[in-house]
Amino acid sequence: MNKIRNFCIIAHIDHGKSTLADRMLEITQTVDVRQMENQVLDDMDLEKERGITIKSHAIQMSYKYQGTKDQVPKDSPYTLNLIDTPGHVDFSYEVSRSIAACEGAVLVVDATQGVQAQTISNLYMAIEHDLEIIPVLNKCDMENAMPERVEDEIVELLGCKREEILRCSAKTGEGVPEILDAIVERIPAPKGDPKAPLQCLVFDSVFNSFRGIIAYFKVVNGTMKTGEKVRFVNTGKEYDADEIGILKLDMSPRKEISAGNVGYIISGIKTSTEVKVGDTITHVDRPCEKAIDGFEEAKPMVFAGVYPIESEDYEDLRASLEKLQLNDASLTFQPESSMALGFGFRCGFLGLLHMEIVQERLDREFDMDVITTVPNVSYNVYTKDGGMVEVHNPAGMPDLTEIDRIEEPYIRASVITTADYIGPIMTLCLGKRGELVKQEYISGNRMELLFDMPLGEIVIDFYDKLKSISKGYASFDWHMNGFRPSNLVKLDILLNGEQVDALSTLTHRDNAVDFGRRMCEKLKELLPRQQFDIAIQAAIGAKIIARETVKQVRKDVLAKCYGGDVSRKRKLLEKQKRGKKRMKQIGNVEVPQKAFLAVLKLD
Repeated sequence: MNKIRNFCIIAHIDHGKSTLADRMLEITQTVDVRQMENQVLDDMDLEKERGITIKSHAIQMSYKYQGTKDQVPKDSPYTLNLIDTPGHVDFSYEVSRSIAACEGAVLVVDATQGVQAQTISNLYMAIEHDLEIIPVLNKCDMENAMPERVEDEIVELLGCKREEILRCSAKTGEGVPEILDAIVERIPAPKGDPKAPLQCLVFDSVFNSFRGIIAYFKVVNGTMKTGEKVRFVNTGKEYDADEIGILKLDMSPRKEISAGNVGYIISGIKTSTEVKVGDTITHVDRPCEKAIDGFEEAKPMVFAGVYPIESEDYEDLRASLEKLQLNDASLTFQPESSMALGFGFRCGFLGLLHMEIVQERLDREFDMDVITTVPNVSYNVYTKDGGMVEVHNPAGMPDLTEIDRIEEPYIRASVITTADYIGPIMTLCLGKRGELVKQEYISGNRMELLFDMPLGEIVIDFYDKLKSISKGYASFDWHMNGFRPSNLVKLDILLNGEQVDALSTLTHRDNAVDFGRRMCEKLKELLPRQQFDIAIQAAIGAKIIARETVKQVRKDVLAKCYGGDVSRKRKLLEKQKRGKKRMKQIGNVEVPQKAFLAVLKLD
């Protein structure tokens, strides 16, 4: 066990985690030269296209120590279990699960950009789990690198000595062997007893259509052998360990896996609900006394309805979401129905990028075409009889007469930027009903601004706006900060007097009129013209606050009435008028998918 090191790589988005992992795999010759490519651990097409990591990936390397420290034994190679993690704030749950399976973390900071918001939040997460931190300065070979200045920031942030910070270039591979040596020297070996009753922590799982569900685990105590009977503690289900092994680039079977190691188990599990991330695996004949404390459940922040375009695909969509949930534990869903869209699911996501990725994965991996409604957050609605209802969907709001008060979720947002963009960023945050908590200089002309803001204001377009006004230089991170009472109203959209429940939103009373007017204008552009007038109205309760009309497509019915008495023309027009009236009563207005997405991009 003292030759095992479990570590993860954490950093802000685009600071070079996956590139550093590539170099480590090259130096330790874990991946064949023929298989080597950029971002080799990112196995989804989506990850390669966007250049971001979405899933954390575990892989085992074997490394012979090259360092100079005498107290580190050099006789046999070390087993290094690496977990590469995402950097985007929407996938921070992946990071928290990876951290729970490690004893150390390599903190990568870009020498050209310095410490960013997600660097700080991932670092705090690692410190809470008592991980040994190895600070690494990446991209030191670039012309615009500022190693001394960024080292000052890291020293101030971590309180470490300057000589503990390692410099490297993940692109060229310079300085990477020193990082591997530092991992062996500084990160402690896992603690655990290979002879104790078996205790394994499940930290991820994937669905394989031939082999069933494959669970990834870290052995905390005990030893697991092929063919043994094991039990998943939380679900109480028992299985045979048909195949166990370690994670190389592909799965590599082994006869046994003992304490401190990371591996996978295939036991022919078919039902996705039987494997929970954070569960404990133990032996049936010699069980452990108690389950390992897993990690807390992911709390979804953004809710949206996901509906199949064809109503008969409803069951297929359910199966696809269940399989996707295995691989993405932060996705939650429950059935719901809508007047406009039929049967579907109310899904909870960690953020807008997460929602976009889930939609894309449903399309690519499961061939599901879906309509997604306007994203919103969950509100606590207190009724006059003292009860409290959690509302994820505007359609689930109690009647106005029964509501005592509505509380909305607030976040503590941290924005790190250079002093040049302070003005526009302040204007943006205050315009989104934010309150400035504090501002302080981190180093040079870089500042951190802390705001308390309503989560509902940032779920639609805040991040895009922040990036555009700061020319991409501001970094943003947030965490929940409780609920506060707020003056919210439900804004309904009516088409010809019929309410379209999928377009309803909860918004602050001060913004409602402006928002309703912009919605109506946008829908007027997007709705195809019919043979009759379509009235688009925005309403709060029974009060109409905005209206637009999509004019009918008119045909010249009088073209054939040349000459003759005027009463012929009038008779024809009256007939036409009655027909239009009847058509308006029975005609229904199809709302295109673009209309649901347009609400996101009202500006």
